[in-house]
Amino acid sequence: MRFQEFITEQKNTHMTHIEDKVLYGGVDGTRQAIMALRSLRDMLGGEHDGTRLSLKWDGAPAVFAGIDPRDGGFFVAKKGIFNKSPKVYKTDADIDADTSGDLAVKLKLALQYLPELGIKGVVQGDLLFTQSDLKTQRIKGQSYVTFHPNTILYAVPASTEMATQVKTAKIGIAWHTTYTGRSFESMRASYGVDVTKFRKTNNVFSQDAMLKDMTKATMTKGETDEVNGYLTTAGRLFNKISGTTLRTLEQNGTLAGIIEQYNNTYVRKGQVITNTRTHTAGLIRYIKQKYQKEIDSRKTTAGRATQQKKLDDIMKFFSSDNKKSLENMFELQKVIVMAKLKLINILNRISKFDTFLKTKKGYRTTDQEGYVAIDKLGGDAVKIVDRMEFSYANFSPDILKGWDKPGRT
Repeated sequence: MRFQEFITEQKNTHMTHIEDKVLYGGVDGTRQAIMALRSLRDMLGGEHDGTRLSLKWDGAPAVFAGIDPRDGGFFVAKKGIFNKSPKVYKTDADIDADTSGDLAVKLKLALQYLPELGIKGVVQGDLLFTQSDLKTQRIKGQSYVTFHPNTILYAVPASTEMATQVKTAKIGIAWHTTYTGRSFESMRASYGVDVTKFRKTNNVFSQDAMLKDMTKATMTKGETDEVNGYLTTAGRLFNKISGTTLRTLEQNGTLAGIIEQYNNTYVRKGQVITNTRTHTAGLIRYIKQKYQKEIDSRKTTAGRATQQKKLDDIMKFFSSDNKKSLENMFELQKVIVMAKLKLINILNRISKFDTFLKTKKGYRTTDQEGYVAIDKLGGDAVKIVDRMEFSYANFSPDILKGWDKPGRT
């Protein structure tokens, strides 16, 4: 089964984590999440059906670039490109009028050097570095060229050809999304950028993020058996969840969003959900406390009554049947995460450079942020991220971030 209609990245949105598709996708979305993992298992087992994999670079800020369909002029932009009145920059003066500091400097460099690529249409990527961001340093006894755009510090071994390319470039970007359409308003996004169509220039370290050599990521029989075990358990749990429960969540984005927020409180602490019955009871308390704060903050009787009604409407969902289905749903999410983490560990074998987290006590080795599996048509994608590692690091005050700079907005 392809990833068709599984997750498609739309303008200005992030892709849903595969385990959260259970919350938002209903019966079909939950089934597709399990099937997507099976497809990835098959791919890493040597059964290639055209599915592609890309590295999810931890760059910042997001950069759009290409040709303005209104006048044929080259532009760079932030996410304001898809505003009702598209905000794009074609001159340094345009950038100065809307940004400042480090961000303005980087956008001006993008405007100066990206035209050399000969971009047709519109593409989006994550900025990795400009020359002022590069450092040559020793970490754990090895010499690297490093750049630190966001949470992860990327370290390219200093003796490699890639390190030479990085040091020569004026700017580095990892491209990931292509937009097509006759106007900004009508453009549609598809995951993947064919950088082979770009002109070569030493001034731009231009990556398409695609993983081309998968030989080191082939699973052993033992690894395949482990993933198969998770997927068998996932299928069993899926059959225990009421379709009515999943459809209700699919149709009630507010409730699904609150459940995701509650789950994310665990992710940000780096904690795993253990007892799902206790987790479900905690969710109910979380919702009551959330709305009680809203009730208490209202100054009028009518305002308090409105918030009370919202709470009462949400609490109608928590029947005994739905609570049991929620417990099984949380168990299913856990199993999906376990299968995902196993696949990520296999994929991490193919990295061409090292990655670290910068702590107050030095550098700590970490893995890539994650990967994106793209179907053979190139438009649909599944985000596969180790949230327990990466999201925890992203929110932890003990991890020093590359984006903690004046003017980065």
